Amino acid sequence: MNPQILNDLVTMQMPFGKYKGRIICDLPESYLIWFHTKGFPPGKLGEMLGTLYEIKLNGLEYLLQPLRRK
Repeated sequence: MNPQILNDLVTMQMPFGKYKGRIICDLPESYLIWFHTKGFPPGKLGEMLGTLYEIKLNGLEYLLQPLRRK
């Protein structure tokens, strides 16, 4: 996994959809589950959403906290 993805999760905004403009790490788990069921978009965004899905699924959100403070 590319470590830059973790930094991007706490800085980049969702580019489309119901949560457009929201920081990606702040997306609700239900939205990520929906993407997991329907399929993540291709490319970097899909990789980021898949990574965030796994982080939230396994209760690892605390790993993003130090990155948010930078």
